[in-house]
Amino acid sequence: MDAGLRVQEGGNGEPLLVLLHGLGATGDVWNGWRPLLAQRWPGRWIAPDLPGHGGSPPLAQYSFDSFAAAIAKVLPANSEIVVLGHSLGGVVGLTLAADAGGRFDAQIRSVIGLGIKTSWTQEELDRANAFADRPTAWFDSRDEAAARYLRVSGLAGLLPPDDPAIDAGLRQQDRQWRLAFDPRTFAVGAPDLPRLLTTTSAQVLLARGQLDPMNSDEQLAGLGIQAITLPGLGHNAHVENPELCASILNSQSR
Repeated sequence: MDAGLRVQEGGNGEPLLVLLHGLGATGDVWNGWRPLLAQRWPGRWIAPDLPGHGGSPPLAQYSFDSFAAAIAKVLPANSEIVVLGHSLGGVVGLTLAADAGGRFDAQIRSVIGLGIKTSWTQEELDRANAFADRPTAWFDSRDEAAARYLRVSGLAGLLPPDDPAIDAGLRQQDRQWRLAFDPRTFAVGAPDLPRLLTTTSAQVLLARGQLDPMNSDEQLAGLGIQAITLPGLGHNAHVENPELCASILNSQSR
């Protein structure tokens, strides 16, 4: 396994389940899934920190291709692979699966994209680029840094500030704290979802929380791909209700 990325793992055998977190978060957002995977997933699973997040090093430049290339390095050859990616992680999974040129050397059987933002305005892209250009913010306490991490990752109100999962997203230096992630990741841009979906041979399932403001049932239906809506959940459905959200794995475990 490539030593560059921080990767958590468990289970044995195949298929391999690759859990990819969203923008600003870390692989620790899947901690609530560990007991569920032990019961429901027949093979091995891994939860990497994407480049520029948590314990994984930054990239010189961020694109969906560069994220996918980094993840491909931790994937074993000749294995059946199922990717479950949230938001940015879902796009990275689709990018891996749409690798018609064989650049990533990954055999993706199926991809579940959860909470992918399907439509971007220029104003939204401009705000993301402005965030990417901000200098590193330092905080005098872990609590202040944790509160900032929860806001940036969209996890505010879902995890308590003292949750151990937050520690992977923070760094301490000289009695001050900062977020671990590279803000330049916010400039990754908008994905070309129609192209990704039409150039993959993998089975694709899209899922969204009923209350997710990042997308709509109509938008997912317009992509012409099998889609499901998880009742009562929002953008971070995998953190809000792991039990309900993990039900989307049922058709992928065989």
